Amino acid sequence: MKLEDIKVDAVIEGIVPNNPVTVEKVTFLGADTVSILYRTAKGNVQEQMLFRDDESSLSLVEKGRPWSFDADGASFRLGAEANRIRMAHLFDPLMAVHTSNVDPLPHQITAVYESMLPKQPLRFLLADDPGAGKTIMAGLLIRELMVRGDLKRCLIIAPGSLVEQWQDELDDKFGVSFKIFSWELDQSAKSGNPFDENNMLICRLDQLSRNDDLQGKLENSEWDLVIVDEAHKMAAHFFGGELKTTKRYKLGELVGSKTRHLLLMTATPHNGKEEDFQLFLALLDSDRFYGKFRDGVHKVDTSDLMRRMIKEDLLKFDGTKLFPERKAYTVNYELSDAEAELYEKVTNYVREEMNRADKLEDGKRKGTIGFALTILQRRLASSPAAIYSSLNRRRIKLEQHRDEEKLMERGKFYGHQKKDSQFLSQEELDDIDDEASSAEIEELEEQLVETTSAATNLKELEAEIEILKDLEEHARQISLSGNDRKWDELSKLLQDNPQMIDANGSRRKIIIFTEHRDTLNYLVARIQKLLGKDDAVLRIDGSVKREERRRVQERFTQDKEISVLIATDAAGEGVNLQRANLMVNYDLPWNPNRLEQRFGRIHRIGQTEVCHLWNVVAHETREGQVYQRLLEKLDMEREALGGRVFDILGEVFKERSLKELLIEAIRYGDSPDVRKKLYEQVDMFLDREHLKKILQDNALASDTMDTTRIFAVKEELEKAEARKLQPHFIKSFFDEAFGRLGGSLKPRESGRYEITHVPFAIRDRDRVIGVGAPVMQRYERVCFEKDKIRFPGKPQIASFVSPGHPLMNAVLDLTLQNTRHLLRQGAILIDEHDFGVEPRVMYIIEHSIKEPGQEGQDHQRIISQRMQFALVGRDGSVSHGGYAPYLDYKPATAEQVNLVKHIVTEPWLSDNLEAKAIELAASTLVPEHFQEVKVRRHSSVEKTLQAVHQRLTSEIIYWSHRAVVLREDVKAGKQPRIQPERAERTVAELKGRLEARKVELENKRHISSNTPVTLGAALIIPQGLINALVSGGVIDELAQKRNNEIERMAMDAVMRAELARGHIPKDVSKEKIGWDITSHIGNGEMLFIEVKGRQKDAATVTVSRNEVLTGLNKPENFILAIVKVDEQQVEGPYYVQHVFSQNLDFSVTSVNCDLNKLLDSAKLMAQS
Repeated sequence: MKLEDIKVDAVIEGIVPNNPVTVEKVTFLGADTVSILYRTAKGNVQEQMLFRDDESSLSLVEKGRPWSFDADGASFRLGAEANRIRMAHLFDPLMAVHTSNVDPLPHQITAVYESMLPKQPLRFLLADDPGAGKTIMAGLLIRELMVRGDLKRCLIIAPGSLVEQWQDELDDKFGVSFKIFSWELDQSAKSGNPFDENNMLICRLDQLSRNDDLQGKLENSEWDLVIVDEAHKMAAHFFGGELKTTKRYKLGELVGSKTRHLLLMTATPHNGKEEDFQLFLALLDSDRFYGKFRDGVHKVDTSDLMRRMIKEDLLKFDGTKLFPERKAYTVNYELSDAEAELYEKVTNYVREEMNRADKLEDGKRKGTIGFALTILQRRLASSPAAIYSSLNRRRIKLEQHRDEEKLMERGKFYGHQKKDSQFLSQEELDDIDDEASSAEIEELEEQLVETTSAATNLKELEAEIEILKDLEEHARQISLSGNDRKWDELSKLLQDNPQMIDANGSRRKIIIFTEHRDTLNYLVARIQKLLGKDDAVLRIDGSVKREERRRVQERFTQDKEISVLIATDAAGEGVNLQRANLMVNYDLPWNPNRLEQRFGRIHRIGQTEVCHLWNVVAHETREGQVYQRLLEKLDMEREALGGRVFDILGEVFKERSLKELLIEAIRYGDSPDVRKKLYEQVDMFLDREHLKKILQDNALASDTMDTTRIFAVKEELEKAEARKLQPHFIKSFFDEAFGRLGGSLKPRESGRYEITHVPFAIRDRDRVIGVGAPVMQRYERVCFEKDKIRFPGKPQIASFVSPGHPLMNAVLDLTLQNTRHLLRQGAILIDEHDFGVEPRVMYIIEHSIKEPGQEGQDHQRIISQRMQFALVGRDGSVSHGGYAPYLDYKPATAEQVNLVKHIVTEPWLSDNLEAKAIELAASTLVPEHFQEVKVRRHSSVEKTLQAVHQRLTSEIIYWSHRAVVLREDVKAGKQPRIQPERAERTVAELKGRLEARKVELENKRHISSNTPVTLGAALIIPQGLINALVSGGVIDELAQKRNNEIERMAMDAVMRAELARGHIPKDVSKEKIGWDITSHIGNGEMLFIEVKGRQKDAATVTVSRNEVLTGLNKPENFILAIVKVDEQQVEGPYYVQHVFSQNLDFSVTSVNCDLNKLLDSAKLMAQS
């Protein structure tokens, strides 16, 4: 096009890539240069100079008139739907729920959609009890932020033992692919910084906290969201008035400064010390929790920063308790004489070796040997098979070391041992349970128990080997005898306990936990023999890979012939086993957190039965006596405090670990005084008041959900499900859009499809816009419904296509590019449901609210958006168009376009109708939207400002007074530890910090509203006008009036019928949301009723596309209410359910149903 063709109001392509713009001002600067002022589709005004060289890249979409209404109607509908899906969360408020493979519970929905998502930016502590499903909440948050375009880069930091579980859960349940950080990933980074090159990353907590080089790279990266699991490990405390921060805490400070959104997750936020808790909260806001907490001076309200819900208080949607009762029993057994003798001999050996290790100067070696010896002691208590195998392997390994020393004549054994063994620091030993997976722990224990020795020379080594030979022989004799008192107790439990058999006489499923693979193998063989069926028993240990572990879980859950699962703690990681409600701790863990984790495998969301746990204890042994005392006290307190005592075992032993108590019992437990002291400590730790204090601390800022709130959440969920886009709206859009781009879906199993080829254009677009997994060249299976991801009897897992999926994103982006100019061009659509004669224009309007960026107004961030459909009539009247009105309108045929072409040129269409639509938005949408965001933002800013001012002002007063006192001390000749100048500098720094934060918060307060912009428009022609034009201009106004009267009478009849049923009906027909009446049943349940009034002799009922898809979304709640009208007589209403069973092609705008067939399955309702 020529520069001279550029006129005001012209819409031009080629100035902004892939986006047409509207010209607002044209100024020629000579013959070959023009300056234009233009407005983008987003409403942004820009200026640009154009030259003759630019003419070839410019094209005119409109010739000087706002809307030409000559775009292809079918393409317009597709573009409008693409635009709606682009902002899917505005039309499906629970989009992440409907596009994730989860069925969230009330407390999970409120955590994400009430507590977290409204906060911009998010700085939050999610502190719900163990088992509440915090990973589900985090996944929903990630998914929702992705759908809303607010998340492209996410970093998750978790203990090493949990990273694979995080990866699996996010992939399986939310379709979000994360990489786990590794040294290989670091080394292969092309830029040298793996944090910059990977957008979705999971990192091990201590891999980052202990490596300065990695932290340096992390400091040079920016994130949209950082999630820290088990965040309480990022601890700090005051010691002697000075702040002592750990490496983990410093990591928390670092990542908090590198992300817009920060989510900390822990079930144990409070350790009983308020000052430590406030230091922890300083990771969320360092000003608000500055300095050391001083009781009576500092006040703290954390309700806007954290959410905590107690496990026993959680409810399901029906208002009943989410978690069933838990019961625990102790199974005591006495050692046989031979077993007691072996116990004493091995324990004496362990004690002697520990004493020798204490004399070593090498601290790492000393600690590692002690760790290995405790493993040996635990295997002694586990089974004859475990202790025999361990002694045997240890003897063989030490003999190999001895022979190597003799052969090589390299001096002292100590030197060789130090070179060949991998000794661990105390910090590494303490972190093994947190940072290593069970597989890694099992492998490490095997290595250490077989190779580490306190021997410092060959003579000591020879002596140790001789002792081991004697112990090994004794263990062998017991193992060969087949006499095992511990097994006898388990055997009796499995055969005689009534809980083992259900009401139908079938064996209930049970999980048996052991700590050692040798014992696991031993139990598998004995239980198979006991039950007489080898295939009734499954196993999981550290050697079982993730995929196989999932298969074992699936078999245990689904196969009724399998009744026993024997597992090491590998089953405590990422395996959900709530199909069973019985569990045995054959070996008791020395880490009480493991006890809690094991019980959590069966006592979790989805469990409906009372959970029973049996703990097997040899009460005569030294460590068994301590554990026996612990279990007795636990049982007593459970009666008083309920099952929640199981959730705080890890916190009970914070001052002194259970492991330390058990080791002391082994080494010194034969002394009555020591034994008494140990009992006293157990009693103290499990004192009722102490437990109550822990529970109270954990309940800090706890939230509760009564049934009223539960039912309110359920109502919102029901409405959101009725309007959800996934699967039906998404499927029909994708099918059409993908087909237009050259792709096709080939039906396979029910609800599943194969894509044999993804066109290059789609894959190429993904390379430009993609941030996660790439678009594949082909997909063996895809689906649009969550329950079709896995299909019985088919190994293929279908790729779940939904907003956020890379294939969907690429198709959506290309469709928007191809149709965006058509939305501005406008199209003619036919409303086949309207038998009036007045045309109208439908405008698509978008409104956004911004906050100022850190660098001023030029870098504003959109924090909230809304979209609205407005209808402007020929007479200038303006009304709401509903949720997606264009889906119910049919593209005009060539004949219809020819019939109404005179309307396109009528003056009213040039009478700035767009401005009237904008006025509607400005008077309704904008004030409501702006006020909602403003109230939320001002409340947040005000609360934070008050808290920061109170905290920093109190610190300023404190340090000002301190400076005066220190000055007086110096004048008096004293030498204070802190100089007065330092106190004065602190005052000055705090004043500057307070002023800077005030400016920042005041800046956040000033949000601004953009002027609403029109993204597109369509001329809507009612079917009545088409009929009139076809018939030569004859308008049947009486028929239209009669139709309106019939609809009114039908609505009245249904409203009366619902009142007669005791329901609370509400007329929502003017909202045009896919049904006419929302009828509240109670307890959060509701019906969605579409009313159809018809003349008594009518043969069909027409149902719009939106109504059909609502019926498919909520088949149990959607009712088609048919009312027959004859003059003033009403017959009905007749209620029909499950009317629709299959999705519609995108081009279908309505369905005609046979009225008589509908009435055959209808139910006649009485009216009041």
